[in-house]
Amino acid sequence: MGCFAAFLALLLPRFTLFVLWVFTDRLDRAFDSFVVGFLGFLLLPYTTVLYALAYDARDGVTGFGWFLVIVGFLFDLGSLTNGSRERRRSMAT
Repeated sequence: MGCFAAFLALLLPRFTLFVLWVFTDRLDRAFDSFVVGFLGFLLLPYTTVLYALAYDARDGVTGFGWFLVIVGFLFDLGSLTNGSRERRRSMAT
């Protein structure tokens, strides 16, 4: 399940968050409130899904898990900057 969720997260992070929310309790364990998870769904989907997958109930996120969260954040930044660059380029033509 973990490898499939990670692969799906790379392709469709918001769909993965929805599947994790409906079929598992990983989001409930990882986030204290619904608002935090929902804001992550809207603003930083890669970071949110990788945080939820790296979260452990006893220890939280440790070691390699933080590396995955940082990679997710970089993916989010890349998708935001590429989106704005493409919008500017399409408006110029």
